[in-house]
Amino acid sequence: ALRESVPFDQLPVKRTYTIRRVDQSARELDIDFVTHGDSGVAGPWAAAAKPGDRLTLSSPGGGFSPDPDADHLFLFGDESAIPAIWSAREALAPGVAVTTLVETRGPEYRLEAPAGPPVVWIDEDPDAPGAALVRGVEQLAWPDGRVQVFAHGERGAMKALRPILAERGVARSDLSLSAYWALGRTEEVFQAEKRQPVGQIFPE
Repeated sequence: ALRESVPFDQLPVKRTYTIRRVDQSARELDIDFVTHGDSGVAGPWAAAAKPGDRLTLSSPGGGFSPDPDADHLFLFGDESAIPAIWSAREALAPGVAVTTLVETRGPEYRLEAPAGPPVVWIDEDPDAPGAALVRGVEQLAWPDGRVQVFAHGERGAMKALRPILAERGVARSDLSLSAYWALGRTEEVFQAEKRQPVGQIFPE
C-alpha cells in the first residue's frame, strides 16, 4: 500500500531482522538489535526507541523449522543469525541431536543460549568475517544418517560453505543456506545484489 501511495524517495528506510519471539496473547513481538554507536539506521533507532514510536512492518519471509525426523541438526551462523538459531533450538523436538557453531567478534558478544547441548563459540577474524566459522565447519566430524543444516551469516562465508556441505552429502531440501549481510555492503546494495550473480548463494 505504501509503494502505491507514497513517492519512492519518501518510503520508510528498510532493514531486515529476524523475529525472535511472538506472544499472541500479549500482542508483543520481540526483535533483537545490535547497535554500533551512531552509525547505521536501525541501531541508532533502537538505542533511542521509546514507547509510542512507530514502525512500518512487512510480512515475514523465509522461515525455518527443524525437522524432527532428521538424525542430526547443524546450526551455523554469526551474530546476525543468533536470534534465528536460538529460535530453532527452542523449537527442537526432544531427543534431536544438534550441533551449534556461532562466530562472534569476541566473548563479550556471546549471548546465553537456550537449554540444550552447549554452543561452540568461535572468535571472528576481524579481517575476514566468517572465515573462522567456515574452518570450524570443515573440522567437524560428520554423523551418519540424514542431516539437516541451517547456516546463515556473511555472504562470502555462506558461499564458501555451500561446496563443503554438498561434499558431505547434505540434500538441498535439508539445507537452509542464506546470507544475512555482505562485508562492505549497505543493506540497500546487499538487497539489490541478491538479483545479481555476486549476490546469489546458489547459482541459477
